[in-house]
Amino acid sequence: MDWQKILNLFAIGVVAWLLLIQWDRFDGGEAQVAGASVDFSTASNAPVTEVSELPIAQPSDSAAELPVLMDEAPVEVVATSNERLVVVTTDVFEVTIDTLGGDIVEVRLLEHLTAMPEDGGEPFTLLNRSRNSQYVAQSGLIGQNGTDTAEGRPQFAIAQSSYSMGETDETLYVDLTLDQNGVKIVKRFEFVSGDYSIGVHYLINNLSYDPWQANFYGQIKRDSQEPLIESSGGVMPYLGAALREVDQNFAKYDFDDMEDESVKVSINGGWVAMVQHYFVSAWVPPSEDKNAFSLRKLSGQDIYLMGFTGQRLSVGAGGFGEYRAQFYVGPKDQGRLAELAEYLDLTIDYGFLWMLAKPIFAALQFIQGILGNWGWSIILLTVFIKILLYPLSATSLKSMAKMRNLQPEMTRLKELYGDDRQKMSQELMGLYKKEKVNPAGGCFPMLLQMPVFLSLYWVLLESVEIRHSPWIFWIHDLSAKDPFFVLPLVMGGSMLLMQKMQPMPTDPMQARVMQLMPIMFTFFFMIFPAGLVLYWTINNLLSMAQQWFVNRQLQAAKKS
Repeated sequence: MDWQKILNLFAIGVVAWLLLIQWDRFDGGEAQVAGASVDFSTASNAPVTEVSELPIAQPSDSAAELPVLMDEAPVEVVATSNERLVVVTTDVFEVTIDTLGGDIVEVRLLEHLTAMPEDGGEPFTLLNRSRNSQYVAQSGLIGQNGTDTAEGRPQFAIAQSSYSMGETDETLYVDLTLDQNGVKIVKRFEFVSGDYSIGVHYLINNLSYDPWQANFYGQIKRDSQEPLIESSGGVMPYLGAALREVDQNFAKYDFDDMEDESVKVSINGGWVAMVQHYFVSAWVPPSEDKNAFSLRKLSGQDIYLMGFTGQRLSVGAGGFGEYRAQFYVGPKDQGRLAELAEYLDLTIDYGFLWMLAKPIFAALQFIQGILGNWGWSIILLTVFIKILLYPLSATSLKSMAKMRNLQPEMTRLKELYGDDRQKMSQELMGLYKKEKVNPAGGCFPMLLQMPVFLSLYWVLLESVEIRHSPWIFWIHDLSAKDPFFVLPLVMGGSMLLMQKMQPMPTDPMQARVMQLMPIMFTFFFMIFPAGLVLYWTINNLLSMAQQWFVNRQLQAAKKS
């Protein structure tokens, strides 16, 4: 049996299969680009909630469903302002709050654009409530003395319609106030300079003669539309909800999952998030509390609710109480997300190779901190990886060199025993044994680099730090495909040259497949991120250099 043929075809099959997995994640259509100002002329028309649909007052082992909240008195936007809307501007984002309920109805990320600046990129709109889309963060109080009921939302008062953080300010507070039958309620939004986390606090001053109690809830309300983001080489990563469960630190539920079945979880601390390409929004309740989380789809509507209910807050007559939660809305910043809540950084999803992808990203980030360019950092990282893996691949490279030297003898055996496969296999195995050559050795380098390749693929796909990062000349975005396909063509050429240095299979069919691989890979890589193609191209060039070095060593040893 021709083991070399079988193993080579197996290696080719594995590579093709892994590439097809990634190909399946691509969509050639252009996604919608975030547009101009938000249109609030059509607020939610969700039906009024029945009392039985409200969450229970105290979280139990079975998490309660969060309420469907009715947005009363739809707002007509006149010019850029409205009496019911409050616009808060910090150094990192612009947040619009609706004083009816105190919901965050728009978030524009000032440092993350819809496209490259030279292409007219504008601040990326993450949260949005318009005629065509629904993605907002709701929060409030429910229960015995809750302000949010099935009949309506509270209308808060506000001192001014816009707030702006000064250059020297570290913190900005925006207070929405409400008088509830002698109970003074302040819904405070806390903004910190340079931070995408918004503190959502309730301050309860019970000036009445009766005890007061309610539960805080926070939820993300969203439809299933694709994110308002530019197409990045057709990449379509995961879009859906995620939360921490009792027996799973990172559980994902896409829209189809939530439509099929609601999810209910009670856990100490925890978090619930809406995950998309490069960006995430997440509610983070107090870590010391037991919180009830739920995910579900509204019946008959393209609306999904992802949120939590906190523990009961009780305030005696004449007393004061406070509840604090965090709402993160911004880029997938691994360090900041890890600080906010345990395992929240897993929303940067590196897939099953996360244990390899995380150190690769850490190394890439370290190098970038020195060089200041992600493209050159990828090249230097590739060099380090090749040096690190060289002891493992050296034996394979020597085996490939020896196999190339045996090509004339293998051709002669094929001419002698071409019609007798069994005899030819025996003669080939005898030749390999005599020359101490491993016919499977040539497969090892390709299989060895595939985990690194896939890990780097996920790093480039998930790391917002690399988004819109230029390299040189025409490569303005390493996270997107090469606009002129220069790198894929260079990569294909490097594969062809590398094949010239390697032994070709004696079987015509297998040889034909090997010759077609550079063409197949070139087409595959035309839609891959330019940073990934850069890695593979440099990897090919370094492999050629290593093979040349090994060939020279063997030739020198043979002459001596």
